[in-house]
Amino acid sequence: MRPWTTTIAVLAWLSVACSANAETLLVGVAAPLSGPSAILGKQIEAGATMAAEANDAEIKTIDDACTADGGAAAAREFTAAKVNVVIGFLCTDAIEAALPILKDAGIPVITVGVRTESLTDRRAKTGWPIYRLGPRGDDERNAVAAILTHLWQTELFAVVDDGTIYGREMAETFRAAAEQAALKPVFVDTFRPQLDNQIGLIGRLRKAGATHVFAGGDGDDVAIMGRDAGQLNTGMVFAGGEALRAPLGDVPYAVGTLMIAPPEWADVADPKVLQSFAGQNIVPEGYTLPAYAAVEIAKSASALTQSSGERLANVLTTHDFTTAIGPIRFDEKGDLTQNPYRAYRFDGGRFAPAESQ
Repeated sequence: MRPWTTTIAVLAWLSVACSANAETLLVGVAAPLSGPSAILGKQIEAGATMAAEANDAEIKTIDDACTADGGAAAAREFTAAKVNVVIGFLCTDAIEAALPILKDAGIPVITVGVRTESLTDRRAKTGWPIYRLGPRGDDERNAVAAILTHLWQTELFAVVDDGTIYGREMAETFRAAAEQAALKPVFVDTFRPQLDNQIGLIGRLRKAGATHVFAGGDGDDVAIMGRDAGQLNTGMVFAGGEALRAPLGDVPYAVGTLMIAPPEWADVADPKVLQSFAGQNIVPEGYTLPAYAAVEIAKSASALTQSSGERLANVLTTHDFTTAIGPIRFDEKGDLTQNPYRAYRFDGGRFAPAESQ
């Protein structure tokens, strides 16, 4: 082979190699890998690592420490590394410090855990390229209102709360939605939480004729209400929010108790993906599968960008994405187009999907 022919062949090979390398997706992963939230940050890291291996992507993981300083420092490192997209973030302080820097660099962010409503509500004003792969702060109470208004439209229902901001907002949103649907609770009250029994409350509910009760409060209070209602043979059905998923004390939930919550991602995930985690002896808990899905979305969006010439941020807003945890689409603000909360009914051993939403 002539020298100039060899030179051309080498240059051609280098061109192909460089092109292939340029197309490799580099994903920044921001997670709290130190401090009290480190266990959750490790879940993000594990999910992103597995997804990168399965999708021919590379990741750069940085500890954001769940602080403003950590978030800003991480954003500067991601910018210097020229990552294509950033996923992760669990804390509002960290992501709000990072977003102005990432915006200036043209790097979109897919958060898997920050629920602060203003993060996306202010998008038109801030221009932050933020996408939320998880619920908003108001998704829970809106889902409670929509689901129970539908399920209990022919029932005699009551609305009670424990006096906390969380409990009161949940109860008030449900009550207001019921009124909009021309439904009126037979009883509305605030109960005293963390009591050994709620016999007095159950007596008042029975006197009012309530057969179904929404309780804005924690799981232990709902469990005690269910126990006491059962002892008095009232036949009442109790419902609560995502707080019912927290570990309980000594009193179990009554059979039939309703919980409005997002799914356990391992229950709805692609079996092949779950098998891949099992092969690595990884239990995909908490944020593991959402982080995996975030990398999948980044990979799909990047491929669409290369084929269409659109900006990555535009692609993320205008397409459906198939992920390990199901189909995902973001709206114009960057929130999920579908509220992830669903109704689950306690069957004596676990909360199973309710037969009707």
